[in-house]
Amino acid sequence: MFISPAYASTAAPAGFDIMGLLPMVVIFVLFWFLMVRPQQKRMKEHQKMLSEIQKGDEVVTQGGIIGRVVKAGEQYITVEIANNVEINVQRAAISGKLEKGTLKAQ
Repeated sequence: MFISPAYASTAAPAGFDIMGLLPMVVIFVLFWFLMVRPQQKRMKEHQKMLSEIQKGDEVVTQGGIIGRVVKAGEQYITVEIANNVEINVQRAAISGKLEKGTLKAQ
């Protein structure tokens, strides 16, 4: 015959096997500490930075435009990118705050 007979094994009885679940738990914990937690920390820091932006700060937008904050509203910020050239950007479009004097160095 081509098919061999199947014999009953002496395996453990059917039920909950914690050792089968352990690798999934370990992968989830590693995923949490290596990816999710650092991303949440960066997001909190960015939200804090956005809430602290005020007039006179030097900022860079997500598009790479750098300038000095002339007016800061709740949703929009007016940024001076050259002499007498101002643009309005959403507060969420600010990607970072620069150190004072960065614009003069250029």
